[in-house]
Amino acid sequence: MRPDHEITRLGDLEPIVVNRLPAILGEVRDLLGEQHPDYAAFLAEEFDEVVTASQGFVHRLISLAEQPEERFPDLEPGVEQVVFEEIGRVQYRQGRDVTSLLSAYRMGARVAWRHVSETALGLDVQAEAFASLASTVFAIVDQLSEASLRGYLLEQADAVRTQERLRDELTELLLSDRADMATVRAAAVLARWTIPRSAAVVLVDQDNELGRALLARLDDTCLRLRRPGVLVTVVPDPSGPGRRAWLARALRGAGAVVGASVPVGRLPASLRIAEVTARLRRDHLLSDDPVFADEHLDAIIVHRDDRLLDALRRRSLAPLDELSESSRERLSTTLTSWLRHLGDRKAIAEELHIHPQTVRYRMGQLHTLFGPSLDDPSTRATLMLALNWGPAGQQPEVD
Repeated sequence: MRPDHEITRLGDLEPIVVNRLPAILGEVRDLLGEQHPDYAAFLAEEFDEVVTASQGFVHRLISLAEQPEERFPDLEPGVEQVVFEEIGRVQYRQGRDVTSLLSAYRMGARVAWRHVSETALGLDVQAEAFASLASTVFAIVDQLSEASLRGYLLEQADAVRTQERLRDELTELLLSDRADMATVRAAAVLARWTIPRSAAVVLVDQDNELGRALLARLDDTCLRLRRPGVLVTVVPDPSGPGRRAWLARALRGAGAVVGASVPVGRLPASLRIAEVTARLRRDHLLSDDPVFADEHLDAIIVHRDDRLLDALRRRSLAPLDELSESSRERLSTTLTSWLRHLGDRKAIAEELHIHPQTVRYRMGQLHTLFGPSLDDPSTRATLMLALNWGPAGQQPEVD
């Protein structure tokens, strides 16, 4: 023990601690070897460089502890902060958990503090200075840990933004007509997306809050894209085992439309089908929730171009034009039932809740209006199409 008049400043610790750095770092290396062998290997390979860097850090740390200011020790922005932030970024890029890095820091801090405190006690450092040193050491360790955590999170955020951009670009490519498979495969590799055998486009109105939430819950195999007024999602293998039932459950309440399942190279076709289906849903011609387009292909085909449907109805139902609205409605309803039941008068009467003689009378009127064409199979097919996809008795508007 030193006499009182020889009690040293904290600065007198510096050369002693610096001399002990190889022993301190060697002990840290050995401890890391048990739980964090990768870090131990790095420390062994870069041992001399780490010792040199640590010498400057010891000087700075003791200088901070000697400051008389009554404030929490602050390392402030500097080379150490930058270095430790970069360490955090590297940790993420290498696919490692940040908690293991912070655990290694704590382990090293405990070893270093034991050596430093033993040295300080051996020099009879005053209690006030010793407390300042302790608070400085652990405050700085916390700040360096925060720097690494910040670097890790920043790198993670950058990676997420990059990944989202690459996935957006891939989705745009898949939904375009310029998507040759070689380009798609290259974009899929960059976006880390496994190309499925088939896929379908799902559309949800952008203003549907529940729909947005449900789409967000779909797994990461799905690609998402925001377009004006609509949210677009590409779902892999929608026809795979259990996938349809899963989609039905996952999208219930979203007002979603699920396009046809197609090979990945034909996704623009699934998008077009989904867009027509979404329009039919908005027009209340389809009401399923969600709507699976492949269950309504007849409606989609018929309504793909409403102008053509309107022209077909106008031409095929022209013989009813001169009738009153009530007569036109009665005869249209009867004609629809007659076509549906293949002329079975009893079935028609039961469906319309009228007497079979009334059916006979109305069919007589229809044969008079339509003439021999009513017995032509192609005419009947056209009439079935026109009557099934328009309100009964309602004639198309005339331009």
